[in-house]
Amino acid sequence: MPKIVGSSERQIQKKVPPGNDRIKPHKWLSSASLQIYLDSEPVGFDLYLSKLAEEKIRNHAMSRLDPRMEIMGLLLGTVYRHGEREYVLVRDVVTTDLDASLISVRFDRHGFEKLFESLDDSGFDYIIVGWYHSHPGHGCFLSQTDVDTQVTMFNRPFHSALVIDPVAMEIETFKVENGRSLHRPFAVYWDEFQNPYFGESVRKRRLKE
Repeated sequence: MPKIVGSSERQIQKKVPPGNDRIKPHKWLSSASLQIYLDSEPVGFDLYLSKLAEEKIRNHAMSRLDPRMEIMGLLLGTVYRHGEREYVLVRDVVTTDLDASLISVRFDRHGFEKLFESLDDSGFDYIIVGWYHSHPGHGCFLSQTDVDTQVTMFNRPFHSALVIDPVAMEIETFKVENGRSLHRPFAVYWDEFQNPYFGESVRKRRLKE
């Protein structure tokens, strides 16, 4: 389990983002979002979502598909700088007990306390880089309530909101600027030499001398 620290406590480190050989567009991107991905690929992305985090989010949304209850959680990761650009690696996600309905979701009051108690006792130092929630059967967008949540609780430039619709099989990420929600292109990435689909390590081949 990761330890959550304030973003001001960590200096932004320099790091080259995952290369094009270790990223893919999410398979639930709409045709319009896929075009945005392809346009962004040559210059890089503001957000890279680990295969582990992607699977957890998708499985969480699918687990509440019947009776289409909304889900939510927090995006955990690290902010890096490459050249003049900052970007985020979402390494993991976390959630807890929820107070959910067909059209709304929030952390259960007691679950919220339990969430942060467990994070305070853990060992790594990720930061909260955004949040995710589902709109089962309603499409991917930020409602006015979602925008208000983003402005109030996730108002740093690197904060993102990920929305997933497990019914339509769509997924999008957003940022909020001047009170308006804007699409934030993202890529799914996996660690070097890791097989992203079977959870196996791929060893680098050594040439015989």
